[in-house]
Amino acid sequence: MNRRHALKALAGLALCPVCASTGFAAEHPHWGYEGEAGPNHWGELDPANQVCSIGSQQSPIDIDGAVKSDLYDLSVKWASSAESIVNNGHTIQLNFAEGSTLTRGDTTYKLLQVHFHRPSEHLIAGKNFPMEAHFVHRGDSGLAVLGVLFLAGDANPAFAKIISTMPEHEGPAVKADDAINPNDLLPPKLGYYRYEGSLTTPPCSEVVDWLVLADPITVAADDIAAFAKLYPMNARPPQKDNRRFVLRSN
Repeated sequence: MNRRHALKALAGLALCPVCASTGFAAEHPHWGYEGEAGPNHWGELDPANQVCSIGSQQSPIDIDGAVKSDLYDLSVKWASSAESIVNNGHTIQLNFAEGSTLTRGDTTYKLLQVHFHRPSEHLIAGKNFPMEAHFVHRGDSGLAVLGVLFLAGDANPAFAKIISTMPEHEGPAVKADDAINPNDLLPPKLGYYRYEGSLTTPPCSEVVDWLVLADPITVAADDIAAFAKLYPMNARPPQKDNRRFVLRSN
């Protein structure tokens, strides 16, 4: 699937794993993170997923040996609340109304949703983290996903509220608590790693500009444990970098 067709296929979807809450999952074979439906078999489950097996720019990766570069600063202008929250069968996800944006240079992306993985999907120099948040944005020519790594430590009010209000069972989206401010899930500094990659769930389309923040945030260990009761493991293993350059902002 080329980039243009992949983006067309994603129209109306925030990003898989949102598929389960939009009806997309009903049209395609079940996928998961273990056994015959796990990541090693995603490319075999559906012809639409072939790039999961044969793609050359797959994500996530182990970020190591990044090259410092004069990258554009990130400008985040997000609303102070989310529109809805959903347990879609693969993760907990928050969806956002129009108006929240991420700008890098002269390119602006619209924030669609944020979802969570345990443990982190990206590694930094071989080290993974307890969790990772993916803020999914759409632009005119592709997707930009802002990755935020989580460490266990001081509680984060926004994540604590997500955990205390997240649906325990898969089902339709419900209104999100107004106290959940996505901006509170960002570290003070927005230095980042950048590389070209893919969705980390089927169909693994290679249409993503990855922006993984260098500084993690801390969340309470109890909140990580509460998420793990629903999703003890929902992370795709690191993929081959295939000599891709990973850049790091100064």
